[in-house]
Amino acid sequence: MSRAFGPHMLDAVETGTFALDGGGMFGVVPRPLWEKHAPADARHRVRLAARALLVRTGERNVLVDTGFGSRWSAKQQEIYGFETSSGSLDEGLSRLGLDRAAVTDVVLTHLHFDHAGGAVELDASGRERVAFPRATFHLQRRNWAWAHQPSERDAAAYRPEDWRALELSGRLHLVDGEIELFPDIWLVPSEGHTAGMQMVRVEGDGRWLVHCSDVIPTAQHLHPAWGTAFDLHPLTVAEEKKMLVAQALDEGGVLFFGHDPRVAACTVREDGAEVAVCAEECFG
Repeated sequence: MSRAFGPHMLDAVETGTFALDGGGMFGVVPRPLWEKHAPADARHRVRLAARALLVRTGERNVLVDTGFGSRWSAKQQEIYGFETSSGSLDEGLSRLGLDRAAVTDVVLTHLHFDHAGGAVELDASGRERVAFPRATFHLQRRNWAWAHQPSERDAAAYRPEDWRALELSGRLHLVDGEIELFPDIWLVPSEGHTAGMQMVRVEGDGRWLVHCSDVIPTAQHLHPAWGTAFDLHPLTVAEEKKMLVAQALDEGGVLFFGHDPRVAACTVREDGAEVAVCAEECFG
């Protein structure tokens, strides 16, 4: 369901689902608590969305993140349980009357495989190429540098094959810090989950939406204590999250979740027992 924010038309685009260890996804939260909301399979994995955000504004079609893509070995497929039976990026774009060639810009929140894996594809001869032939790719310079020399803690999430073709394409736009990429579309740096991640804020008609990326990957992670074991700096994530949720409470902002399998985006409200809970699901 499309939502208008001033001159911008916003859509959630489902690119598929995958599975990660529940303990990794919910960190220090005890399993009896998180499993109420995210049932685990026999291998203790929880099912997650790989959701993109499409912003149509003027003549620009801006895609935020690309999902995990299709370049996976049988072993990797078995480990992560990649699925596109419920919807793929191409199907999502087609429903909106678009294809990959119509995408003018791709904002990568960061280069972890579940966010940037779909930026590159293989051509008929098996060579890597950029998967969006006309798009400019926007990324924080700090994350680009970090992906090339990640820490031991997060090295497995960065794959050079996800960005080699970008480097050669001449269409990689590296940015430094917070910028207004297009009118009322802001890139907002975040340093808790990984170095140089960015969230995307879209404003219009006195309203705003933030693509939370992995600061708040699912609605269950709205609470400051519900972080992931994948965060490089958990306390930084908690502080970033508290500031974002407080602003959403005060101003009625919409929070967009890239990994929640059921809720694409919502407003939040205070509840006596919880810091914040979903008040309105905004993308049907």
